[in-house]
Amino acid sequence: MRYICTCCGYIYDPKIGDTMNIIVPGVAFAELPEGWVCPLCYASPDNFDPLD
Repeated sequence: MRYICTCCGYIYDPKIGDTMNIIVPGVAFAELPEGWVCPLCYASPDNFDPLD
């Protein structure tokens, strides 16, 4: 499931991961490490909504 940042529109896709924060592909949104933030606007995970 993908998640979208309500602040900037960044989409976290577990199939892609997050290269800016060194998150490898396959990491589900719920499994992101503590302290992870949006790579574009630095919003916390509670500012993300499910996209699919």
